[in-house]
Amino acid sequence: MKKEKLHTDFAKAVEFINSYTNPLPADLLLKLYAYYKIANKNFRSPDSKVPLINAFKANALIQAKNMKREEAMKAYIKLVNTEVRKI
Repeated sequence: MKKEKLHTDFAKAVEFINSYTNPLPADLLLKLYAYYKIANKNFRSPDSKVPLINAFKANALIQAKNMKREEAMKAYIKLVNTEVRKI
């Protein structure tokens, strides 16, 4: 996948998720969170006011820590297309 198309497809997937109004499973949201953070080179720690939520977010980031930016974008797009759009 060409870099420009990857960025366009990623932006569309993010837009789709941001406008999605039905509830999604927590494990799916955590994967999307981790892939999004890596894809956007956002390496700040989770900043929820609830420590347990921070722990789950940190765990999701740890599980995906070896992904490259492009891999995270592809994983995000694939997850949206295979798991969210089918709901």
